[in-house]
Amino acid sequence: MKIGLVAGESSGDVLGAGLIRELLKRFPKASFEGVAGPQMQAAGCEQWEPAESLAVMGLIEPLAHLPRLLRLRRELFDRWRASPPDVFVGIDAPDFNLGLEKRLRAEGIKTVHYVSPSIWAWRSGRIKTIKKAADRVLCILPFEKTLYDEEGVDAVFVGHPRADSVPAPVDAAATAAARAAIGLTAREVIAVLPGSRASEVSLLGEVLVSAAHIIAGARSSVQFVTPVATPALRAAIEAQIEEAGLMEKFVLLDGESERAMIAADVVLLASGTAALESALLGKPTVAAYRLGKATYTILRVFNLVKLKYFTLPNLLTETALIPEFMQDDARPEAIAGSVMGMLDNPLQRQMISDRFARLRVELSQDTDRCAAEAVIELAQQ
Repeated sequence: MKIGLVAGESSGDVLGAGLIRELLKRFPKASFEGVAGPQMQAAGCEQWEPAESLAVMGLIEPLAHLPRLLRLRRELFDRWRASPPDVFVGIDAPDFNLGLEKRLRAEGIKTVHYVSPSIWAWRSGRIKTIKKAADRVLCILPFEKTLYDEEGVDAVFVGHPRADSVPAPVDAAATAAARAAIGLTAREVIAVLPGSRASEVSLLGEVLVSAAHIIAGARSSVQFVTPVATPALRAAIEAQIEEAGLMEKFVLLDGESERAMIAADVVLLASGTAALESALLGKPTVAAYRLGKATYTILRVFNLVKLKYFTLPNLLTETALIPEFMQDDARPEAIAGSVMGMLDNPLQRQMISDRFARLRVELSQDTDRCAAEAVIELAQQ
């Protein structure tokens, strides 16, 4: 069996590596080739192009890379048309992979798209493109399969990979151990995650630190722990904390976001993938987010985003459990009040933790195994 793969960014590399390892358990002589990251290479994939070459973000930035990306897509198509794989798996990177999948499928090559684009959030019309491009879609969220079923698209829910890897249960002993490892001694601990990108830290970091200043002024026995996502962000985060006069209240970690959240009573974060990780750890969470004014105006004027909630856990539970503060609502006073309200209500925190524990079970499906079985079944049809 030969499998072609194209993975975008590090998250796709992780998914691809897990898929390869599971496929090799069933087909030890299988071969893998395509656009791969270091983890996929280590798992046994022949790298034609590094996965990071697809890591282009934003609305305008990709235009400068468009000629290179189109050339790469054309070269991949030509190679696989000349020597077809049994199945092609496009992992995330929908703007690149869906076009490639459509052309390969027209050549009679079976195609899988792994990780559904967020059609439930914006650009819902993409489902028509996906229907033409993919023989099968592997969904990591349960409600996505329902959307595809309604459109007659073959879709399989394989679970969320993060739900398979987070430690469980995160009990009082685990929290105490994380605090001891970090060196936290306060009675109350709040994890503050301002984002993993410079733009997020610039737009939201000062707001979250200002909220921390209000909390620290009202509660003497409180500490804050912030995992710095990349070394390049440390100086900006330190400057925001120092300007607020809170350096003695904050502990900064190099990465270690999971440990920081485990140590916390409440997690305060920039909405994104961290919100789901916090929920899977069973942690009461408050989320905020701000976009650049121009981007926010475009999204609002053209009604491009159609979501009742913008944090993923709130879309997955019957009741919204994460207070959300978006754009102009992301004010320090409101955010601080929400965090302190949770700190003052241990029964509410326990209820939230219990529901998040059930969410983890719902999303934990052994993703790598389920994805491999879905690929094998398609290959053998």
